[in-house]
Amino acid sequence: MKMALENMTKSTELEEVYQDAASNVLVAICKHSWRAVAQHLETEVLTGVFPHRSVLYVMGILTSERGFFSQEDKACWEEKLTKIAVKSVQFLNTDVWSKELLWALSKPDRTHQEQPPEKAFLFVYYGLILQAEENGATVRAHLCTLLETSHEWPKQREGIALTVGLAAVRHLDHVWAVLEQFGRSTTIKCSLHSFSLKGQLPENLRWKWASSTILLAYGQMAAKAKAQILPWVDNILSRMIFFFRYSSWDETLKHSFLAAVLMLVEAISRNSGAHSYEFSQLSELLECLMVLMEKEPKNTLCTSTRQQVMHVTSSLCKLRPTLDLEKKSRLLSVCLRSVLTLPLLDVLEKHTCLFLEPPNIQTLYYETSMALDQMLQTFITQNPTAEELHFLLSHLYVWLASDKAHERQRAVKSCIALLRFLCKNLHLDPKEDFKRIGQLMGMLGILCQDPDVDTQNFSLEGLGHLYEFLIRKKEAFLQDSNDGGGQLWSDGDQKVTPSVPRRMALLKDHILQLGSKQVIKKVMKYLTLAQLTDLIWTAVEGLGSTSPFHVQAASNMLLTAIQEHGAKLETVANLGRAVHLQLCSIHIPEATENVLHAVTLLARSHTPELVSTFLNFSVPLDSHSLLLWRALGAEPPVSRRVLATLLAWLQDRPLPVRTSDSSLQPKKTHLRSLAAMNTLHQLQFAQEYKKTVREAYPQLLLVLLTQVHYILELDLPTEPQAGQKSQEVAAPSPQSMSLEALKSLLSTVGHWQDFAQLELQGSWDLFTSMDTYPQGVALLARAMMQGPSRQVMAVTHQLLPSLHRPEERERKLAILILNEFLYSPALLEVLSKEDALSELAQCLQDPSPEVRVLSLQGLGNILFHPEKGSLLRGQLPSFLNAFFQSSEAVVVQVMGTVSDVLRRLGGYGAGAHSLAIAGNARSFFDDEREGVRAAAMALFGDLVAAVTGTDSRSLRTQVHQSMVPLLLHLKDRCPAVVMQAKFTLYRCWVLLRWQLPHTLFCVLAWERGLSARHFLWSWLMTRSQEEFSVHLSQALSYLQSRHHYIKIWAVLFLGYTICYHPRAVSQALNNVDMKLLLCTFEDLKNDLEPGIREFATGHFRFLQEVAARGE
Repeated sequence: MKMALENMTKSTELEEVYQDAASNVLVAICKHSWRAVAQHLETEVLTGVFPHRSVLYVMGILTSERGFFSQEDKACWEEKLTKIAVKSVQFLNTDVWSKELLWALSKPDRTHQEQPPEKAFLFVYYGLILQAEENGATVRAHLCTLLETSHEWPKQREGIALTVGLAAVRHLDHVWAVLEQFGRSTTIKCSLHSFSLKGQLPENLRWKWASSTILLAYGQMAAKAKAQILPWVDNILSRMIFFFRYSSWDETLKHSFLAAVLMLVEAISRNSGAHSYEFSQLSELLECLMVLMEKEPKNTLCTSTRQQVMHVTSSLCKLRPTLDLEKKSRLLSVCLRSVLTLPLLDVLEKHTCLFLEPPNIQTLYYETSMALDQMLQTFITQNPTAEELHFLLSHLYVWLASDKAHERQRAVKSCIALLRFLCKNLHLDPKEDFKRIGQLMGMLGILCQDPDVDTQNFSLEGLGHLYEFLIRKKEAFLQDSNDGGGQLWSDGDQKVTPSVPRRMALLKDHILQLGSKQVIKKVMKYLTLAQLTDLIWTAVEGLGSTSPFHVQAASNMLLTAIQEHGAKLETVANLGRAVHLQLCSIHIPEATENVLHAVTLLARSHTPELVSTFLNFSVPLDSHSLLLWRALGAEPPVSRRVLATLLAWLQDRPLPVRTSDSSLQPKKTHLRSLAAMNTLHQLQFAQEYKKTVREAYPQLLLVLLTQVHYILELDLPTEPQAGQKSQEVAAPSPQSMSLEALKSLLSTVGHWQDFAQLELQGSWDLFTSMDTYPQGVALLARAMMQGPSRQVMAVTHQLLPSLHRPEERERKLAILILNEFLYSPALLEVLSKEDALSELAQCLQDPSPEVRVLSLQGLGNILFHPEKGSLLRGQLPSFLNAFFQSSEAVVVQVMGTVSDVLRRLGGYGAGAHSLAIAGNARSFFDDEREGVRAAAMALFGDLVAAVTGTDSRSLRTQVHQSMVPLLLHLKDRCPAVVMQAKFTLYRCWVLLRWQLPHTLFCVLAWERGLSARHFLWSWLMTRSQEEFSVHLSQALSYLQSRHHYIKIWAVLFLGYTICYHPRAVSQALNNVDMKLLLCTFEDLKNDLEPGIREFATGHFRFLQEVAARGE
């Protein structure tokens, strides 16, 4: 020992190396006999001469070396140091000693990263001396001098702060005053605005980080002052926050601030009275911590800053006042974003590959994530309620739904860590209602189908924890109900019921062995209705994810929930709206199918509510809305309820109310009726509703006819209004929509013949005006009478109750149709003559004059007055003679009257006058007067319709002879003639019972090209040889027509015939006919139209060959 003491202070060429070696010998001796060495050291220090560096070196080693002393010896050494410091107080007033001390403290170190032991000890020694000094002024003076030294290097700042902190143990007021004075000095104020080293003078660096020294000093004050610190905390925090906010931001400031806060929080945590103390600066401090967290690099993890911030936050949250929700929410968001968005670990490791001493990223991230989990656990521990749990989890949900797999995995790990903590420590009261557990279960259920296996496993574990929680809740409920009765769970194989924790573990192990779908179903059974609704809403919201797996999983979850518990839901209106919105964004067929299947299942118990909801987005009806309607009626019993509900909405027809200024203001509720009408129109084409629509046809027909009348009553605009947006312009008007719904009903349920008759007559326009509406209804009823008798019977059954409905429009429609049906023999199979008479008689008392007039017309029907038949037939000869009047108007009127007589005769028919009417009508087909031609064709068609279904053999010849003229007049210049030619041609076709009547209708109604021409010609010319000759001769007669367009049409007709039937033509034509044909084709070779010239030239040569063969 003596030799070591002597060599410690010896000067040699090796200088400090030699001295340190001797000092280390003395340190080694200390391990065996430290008290003796300490005595010698004390002697050296208290000589009055500033101690040699080697002495301070040994004392520094003894003070700072961890594990050097046992716990007891360490306390003795610290006590020894305190005594040495007390005895050294006298040296503070020795000028030489003080200067040497200050010089040793401010002397630059060999390296700026490490501080020699002797210097580190000096800061402690100096602090202890100032602590022991009784004179406050002396303490202030020395601290001020110390603070005036350089703050450029980290270890220097830490040492100064340590000295200040040790002095504060006994001189808190004086230390505070010194720091306040220093912090407000001009030097410090200037340093607060220094943002860059560029352009700064070297000496300014000594002050650049002075604020960091102050922050560390405040932290050391708190750490060393211990019990005295509580009253000072808010003041200290306010100064720390000030320097953090207004100092130049860099890593030095960050680390200093964080170190100071850690020391302060640790000091507060050790104080038993801290929890009853209210700290006013906590909120501001947390703001600073959030700023610090946000400034952390987003793509790297090189330090423990994140975990330190979260540890500090966890400690602060235990203090008063408690955080408000807004602040806590922001804090959670910042921390979660900072940790969960970090790149994958291998990416993080790449960022540190150039470090001299790279951190262990695996360990660092693990510790950081643990800090996050501990912070969440602290929050729930401080406020162990279901609401708090939901609040915490709600901030995780956004990350559970992240598009990035590693973010979802991290989020679900944190979520499961929190649930595991709760289940293990039982912080939540099982009796408490955790309303939002459904949302959590929904998220975890979706993640059970995550592509990442770890995420799947964590999510499944989470469901196990939820299952445990729900079981505990149910047990608590049963115990309350039974006053501590029997256990909920038991196992028949066990003689003794296991302990609660073991039972829960067994339950969890059991369900975790099941597949995720079975687990979800099992856990779902324990959810309340509110929780179940939450789960379903979570699934619906998941449908809007941009992640394909998430959308698919959400659809699976939704379908499972609806399958198991859809009938329990009390209201589904909002759910239906949300499903519609989400359906538009789903691009995965299987997910779409699941959602639609869920709607189908939901409709079993909630049809009216869903129908009402879907009507809100059914004008116009887009493709996604139509999918929902089809899913709604996918099951036949439900489709009937859907249709019934739609009909109920359709028949809710409010009329406009008149305002004070006499203007009509329609109620908004009429939009529901329009929506129902539009929906019914579209559903008629849907396969799911075809059978239902067919079954409800009679009711639908009357309802849609009434709807047309209602739309006319509303007097809504039929054209787009000025200023409407382009998408609104494209939407059909309510009037056209109602008419299209009626048309599609007739064409889709097998009653296309009724549709065809109105279409070919151009009668749909009659439904666009209130004045012509009755005519339209009458024509439709007459068309129905031409069809199967069962249709008349079914519609009659439906309309009879309508005669007594409160709405005038329904009574009016019913009487209009009934008046026409009176001419049908099928009516009597449903309604006897007496009952029909009674119904009409009752209608004479109707409050509506229009209905009363219509009932009077019905009472005059030939059904009730058979004698009218002979009277009407007796007038026919005189009417036929009037056909030859010179006045076109008279002839047209008389022909119309004959048509009316034929209608009024009904089943009685025209008898023997039929052939005369047919012959006379046909003779006017080629009349020069357009009106007469049209009227003659209409009359002939009415006659054909009157005998259709009866013995019409006597009229068939006339019908055959009319076919070519009607066909040729399809090219008439008069639109009215063309329309009547089409309609009459169709009626003749039906009478002759030729095949493909529907194809004929389509051709007549819409086709204009060669295909239509060829279809009509081929059917007409391939019936029989006898008909062939008749038709050919008729066509030849039209070659002499004065109307060029008729002549051209006849030429085309004959050209087809010659081309396809040359032998039959050569046999049927004589020489005169053949010459006429050749002359005609020769003339047409010079026609003005190129197409006709080409046709005539080609067929002229062919005709010459046919003529030569015939000779």
